[in-house]
Amino acid sequence: QVEESAVSLWNWAVSKHTGAVISDEQRAKLRFVACRLICLCEGSDPPEGTIRRQILMCMKTGKGWIDIGKASLADGFLENAVNSIEKLYAKLRKGSEGEADIQAHRADVERSLFKVLSYQAESAVAQGDFQKAVMCVQRCKDMLMKLPKETCYLSILCYNFGVETYEWKKYEQSSFWLSQSYDIGKMDMKYSIGKEMQAKVLRLLATTYFEWDCSLYLDKALKAINLANQENLHPAGFFLKVKILLKSGAADEDINSALAEFTHLEMSLDFCLNTAKLLLEHGRESVGFDFLKSVPERFESSPDLGKITLLHIEFLLQNKRELLAKQKIEEVIIDHYTKKKLLPETLNQLHIILWDRAAKHYEEKGYSEALQWYNYSVSFYTPGQIDHNLAKLQRNMASCYLHLKQVDKAKEAVKQAERCDPNSIFTKFSVYKIAVMENDTDKAVEAVIEMGKLAEEPAEPEDKPRVDKNTGSNLLSLAAQIALENDQQIVAIKALEYLSEHLQDCRQLFAALKCLVRLMLSKVMAESAEKRWVCLKNHFLMVDISHKKLAESFTEEKLTGDMRILEAHWFRKVAWNLAVQFKDSPEKMRDFFVLSFKLSQFCPSDKAVLIAQKTCLLMAAAVDLEMGRQQVTPSEQTELFSQALQHLQTCKEIWKVLKLTGDFAKDPTDTLLLLYEFEARSKLNDPTLHSFMESVWEQPQIETKTLEIIASLAMESPARYPVLCKKALKSALNLHRQQAVIDAVKFSKCLHSLINVSLPTGLTDLDTCVLQEVWDYFEDALSVLSSTEAYPEMEVLWLMTRAWNTGIFQYTVGKYKEAEQWCGLGMRFLNHLGSLKKSYE
Repeated sequence: QVEESAVSLWNWAVSKHTGAVISDEQRAKLRFVACRLICLCEGSDPPEGTIRRQILMCMKTGKGWIDIGKASLADGFLENAVNSIEKLYAKLRKGSEGEADIQAHRADVERSLFKVLSYQAESAVAQGDFQKAVMCVQRCKDMLMKLPKETCYLSILCYNFGVETYEWKKYEQSSFWLSQSYDIGKMDMKYSIGKEMQAKVLRLLATTYFEWDCSLYLDKALKAINLANQENLHPAGFFLKVKILLKSGAADEDINSALAEFTHLEMSLDFCLNTAKLLLEHGRESVGFDFLKSVPERFESSPDLGKITLLHIEFLLQNKRELLAKQKIEEVIIDHYTKKKLLPETLNQLHIILWDRAAKHYEEKGYSEALQWYNYSVSFYTPGQIDHNLAKLQRNMASCYLHLKQVDKAKEAVKQAERCDPNSIFTKFSVYKIAVMENDTDKAVEAVIEMGKLAEEPAEPEDKPRVDKNTGSNLLSLAAQIALENDQQIVAIKALEYLSEHLQDCRQLFAALKCLVRLMLSKVMAESAEKRWVCLKNHFLMVDISHKKLAESFTEEKLTGDMRILEAHWFRKVAWNLAVQFKDSPEKMRDFFVLSFKLSQFCPSDKAVLIAQKTCLLMAAAVDLEMGRQQVTPSEQTELFSQALQHLQTCKEIWKVLKLTGDFAKDPTDTLLLLYEFEARSKLNDPTLHSFMESVWEQPQIETKTLEIIASLAMESPARYPVLCKKALKSALNLHRQQAVIDAVKFSKCLHSLINVSLPTGLTDLDTCVLQEVWDYFEDALSVLSSTEAYPEMEVLWLMTRAWNTGIFQYTVGKYKEAEQWCGLGMRFLNHLGSLKKSYE
C-alpha cells in the first residue's frame, strides 16, 4: 500500500509539473518523498521491474535537486541509483543463458550508469569537488566507445562545466573542462557537436587562457583561437585573436597578418569600427588607422560612413593630434556642403565631440581655442537658421568672448542667441553678465527681473522648452554671486531683493536663503580658519532659520505641500553637507546631522527620506559616543551617552518602518544599533542592560565580529561587565567552532580574550570551577592546533606561557598536584611551536 501511494505521488508530481501547477522546488520535494518511500519498501530480493523503477526515481530525484541548486541533497540518491544498477546487473547476469545475454544486459545497465555518472559530475562541480567531477567524467568518457551517441551530450556537459568555472574565475578548472569538451567532440564525428559549437568551445578556452594569465598562457590562447577559426570563421574569433595579439605585444606585422586572414569575412560596420577602436586604444596607430582607412571600401553604399570619420577624429584628439583633427574636421565641413551630407545622428555626435573639445579648452582657460571649436560647430548651421542648440552655442561663445574681454563680440553672440531663443532664461543670463561687465546697473536688474519671471512662469506652451525651477533659482543665485565678485553690491542686493521681497512670496524667501547659502559656501574655503568657522556658524543659523520658517509655513499654510517638501529636501541636504564639512568639530557635525533630521521630518516618509533620517540619527549617536569616549567629566559623559540613547531609540522606530519597504539583508544598521545601544547603556550603568542583552543572545544571525566588539565594549571604561564579556566571547567561540573550516587566526584572538577575562593575570586563589573552565579553553586550543598549521605561533607561545605561569602560581600556594597539571598542559603546547621551539625546550 505504501509503495502504491509513493508511485501515485510521483505520477501526480509529474502530471502537475507539466501544467506549471507546481514549481521545480516543489516537484523536487515531492519526488524526494516518493523516492524515499519506494526505497523503504525494498525487500531482500526485489524483482527486476522494482529495481528499474527505483533506479529511474533515484536518478530523477537527484537530478531535480541539482537543477534547483541543492546539489548536496542529490548525492545520496545518485549513490542509491548506482547501487541499484549493480543489483540489476547482478540479477540479469544471474538469469542469463549465455555470453550474448550478458553483453546485452551490460549495454543496458551501462546506459543508465552513464547518465548517473554524468549527474554525479554535475553535482560535484556545483559543490566545488573538482577531483570527483573529473573521475565521473573520465568514467563516462571511457564508456563512449560503447555509447557513441552520448558523445554530443558529454561534450556539451563539459562545455557547461567550463562556462560555470569560468564565471567563477576558476580558470585552471575551466581550461580543463573546455579542453575535455573539445577532445570529446572529436572522438566520433558522426555524433559530434558540430564545427560551430567546437569553435565556440575553443573561443571560450582561448578567452580563459587570456584572462587567466596572457603572458604565461599566450601560446595556448593563440593555439586555441587558431583552432577555433579553423573550425568556423566567426567575427568573435577574429576579434579575440586581435585582442590576444595586442595583449602579448605582438609586432604590427603579426597583427596585420591576423587582419588579412579575415578580409573576406562578412562583418558589420560597427564591428569593424570596434576593431579599429581596439587597435587604437592599444596604441597601434599605424595598424589602426590603416585598417580604418580600408573600412570605407567595404561599406561604400552604407549611409553610416560618417561614423568612420567620427572615430578617426576622436582618436586623433585622444592622441593629442589636434592639428590633424582640425584638418579632418575642415574636410568634413567641405564634404558636407559639396558632396554627401552627414546623417543627422552622425552630425549630432560630431557636435558633441566639438563641444566637448571646446569645453575642455574652456575649463583650461584656453578661450581662444575653445572659440575655434565652437566655430567649427557653427559652420554646420545655415545662415538664418533658428535652433535652440545654436542659441546655446552662441551663449557659450559669448562666455568665451567675455573672458577674453571682447565685449563687442560677446554682445553680437548674445544678439544671435536672442534671435534663436529670445525667451530663454539662459539668454537673459548672458545679457545680465554683459550688463554687469559694463556696469550697467539698470540693465542688469532688468535682466534679473526677466530671469525671475521666466523661472516662475506657471505654464509653458508645448513647443517652448520648460525652465526647471531649480535651474531658474540656481541662475538667480549665480547672478547675485557674479555681482558680488564684480564688486557690484547694488546689483547683488537688487537680485536678492527680487527673490525675497518682490513677489512677497514665502517661496522667494527660501530662494533668497538658498542664494545666500550658496554665496557663502563659495567663499568659505577662501577665508582664513577663524573666518571660516564664523561663516559655517552663519550657515547653521541660516539653515536653522529655514527649519523654523518651514515649521511656520506648515502652521500658517504659506507654502503648498509640494513646495514645502522641495525646500525641506534642499535644506536637509545642505545641512548634511555642512555636517560633513565640520569633521574637525564633532559637536557641530552632530548639530548639523540632527538639524538635517529635523528638516527631513517635513518630507514624505518615502524610502530615501527614511534612509537619510536613519543615517542622520546613527551619525549623531556615533558622534555623541565618540565624544563620550574622550576625556570629559562624568556628568558630560552621562549627558552624551543619554543623548546618544535618545537618538538610537528614535532611529530604531524609523528602522522598523524602513525594513518594511524592501530587502535590507546586507544592511549593517541592526548591528550598528545593537553596538551603539550596548555601549551607551553599559557606560550609563543602565540597570536594564542585562535584560536588553537577553534578546541579543537569542538572535540566530549574530556575527562573531559583533560578539567580539560587544565583549570589548563591556570592559571599556567606564563600563565593566566581565560576565557579559565572557558570555559574548563564549558565543563567538562557539560560532568559530561551527565553521566548516576554522579560521585559526580569528579563533586564537577570541580564545586569547576569553582566557584573559576568565583568568586575570596575577590571581592565585581561583575557584576550581573557574580553573576547569579555563582548562577546557586550553584543550580547545590544542584541538584546533592538532587540525591546522595556521594557528599563529605567538598565540601558541602565549598559551604555553599562560598555562605554565598558572601552574607556577598554583605551586606558590602549595597546590602541587594542580601545579603539575597546569605545567604539563603548558608543555603540551611546546610541540606546536615552530621556530621558537628550541628556545623553550
